Amino acid sequence: MTGQHLTPVNMLARLVAFNTVSSESNLDLIAFVEDYLRGWGVASVRIPDATGRKAALFATLGPADRGGVVLSGHTDVVPVEGQMWTSDPFALRIEQGRAYGRGAVDMKGFCALALSLVPEFLARPLATPVHLFLSYDEEVSCLGAVDGIARFGADLPRPVAVIVGEPTDLEVVDGHKSISMFTTTVFGAEAHSSKPELGASAVHGAVLIGAEIDRLSLEYAARGDASGRFDPPCSTVHIGRISGGTARNILARDAAIQWEVRGLPDLDLDEIPSRLSRFAEAEVLPRFRATFAGFRVETVLDGIVPALGSSPGSRAETLALKLAGRNSTRTVPFGTEAGHFHNAGIPTVVCGPGSIDRAHKADEYITLDELAAGEAFLRRLIDELA
Repeated sequence: MTGQHLTPVNMLARLVAFNTVSSESNLDLIAFVEDYLRGWGVASVRIPDATGRKAALFATLGPADRGGVVLSGHTDVVPVEGQMWTSDPFALRIEQGRAYGRGAVDMKGFCALALSLVPEFLARPLATPVHLFLSYDEEVSCLGAVDGIARFGADLPRPVAVIVGEPTDLEVVDGHKSISMFTTTVFGAEAHSSKPELGASAVHGAVLIGAEIDRLSLEYAARGDASGRFDPPCSTVHIGRISGGTARNILARDAAIQWEVRGLPDLDLDEIPSRLSRFAEAEVLPRFRATFAGFRVETVLDGIVPALGSSPGSRAETLALKLAGRNSTRTVPFGTEAGHFHNAGIPTVVCGPGSIDRAHKADEYITLDELAAGEAFLRRLIDELA
C-alpha cells in the first residue's frame, strides 16, 4: 500500500492549517493523521479525552510485538488573539528560510518531521520499533498524554525510551522543574469598615498569606540548587493574581490568590503548600476568628506538571546524545510532558529542532535549516534502530 508522500514543509503546512488552540478540538488534525497513516498501512489507536472533543493518537512503525522508541509531540497550540501577526497564523508562510505559523516551532515542526518520515521508517527492517505519540492540552495542563501512558504495558506496548520533541535546538535535555498551580481562597465576613470588629476581612487575611508566599520565595531562592544545573538556580514561588473585595469601605467577604511553584526535581510537591497551610493555621485563622468564627482558608491544587529527573546513562539519554552529536545533557526552565513518561518509569529526554524563544509569539517560526537538522536527526534514528 502506498500512501501520500509529503515533505516536512508540506506536512507542516497541513498541520499548521488546523486551528488546534487548546480551547478548541484537535479531532480534525487527528483524523487527518489517522488517514495519512492508514494510507501507509499503519494502524493507529485514538485515545479520547473525557469530553470526546479531543484525542491523543498512538501508532507503531515496525514490529508490534515489542516496545520501541516513542517520538512524542503535542498537537495543541497557544492562542493568537491580541498578537500582531503579519500573515494568517494558520497558513504556513515560507520567507527567507523561515516557516512561519502558529505551532511551527512549538511543536508541529517535530510532529511534521516524524510523520513525513513514516515511509522511510517503514522501508527499513526496524529491529526496534518507533512509536508515534501525539497528545493534546500540553499548553494548558500537560495531561493530554496521561491516559495513553497509563495504557503502556496493557493494550499498548511499553516503550524502552521516549524522545519528547519540544524545541531545544537539538540539545539533549534530561531535566526540568515541576510546575504546581494553586488557588488559595480566603473566606471572611462583610462589615462596614468603620466597625471592623463586626466582621473579618478576607483581603486582610489574603495579604498576610501573600506575604508568607513572598517570604517562602526568598527562602527557596536562598536555598539554591545543589545540582548547579538549573536557571534560575532554585525552586521559585510566584503570585500571579490576587482578587477580592467589593468596595474600599467594606470588609471583604472573600479573596483569592493564584500562585505557583516551579520546583527543582528533588522538591517534595507537598512541601510548600503544607508549609503555607501551617502558617495559615497558626498565624491567620486565630486572628480573624476572634471576630468571625467561620473565617477559613482553602488551597486547591489547580494543576501539576511533574518534573523531569535525570537518569544518567539511560537508553533515552545515550541514544539522543548519539543522534544529536552531543557530549552532554542540559536542563530547560520550561515544563513538558516528559515528566509523566519519567514518572511511569520510562527513560525520557527532551530533544527537538528550533528554539523555544520563538514559541508563543506573533510570527512564530522554525527555520528550514532547523527542519533539515531535525530530519537528519530522525534519519540517524532509523539507521540506529534498523
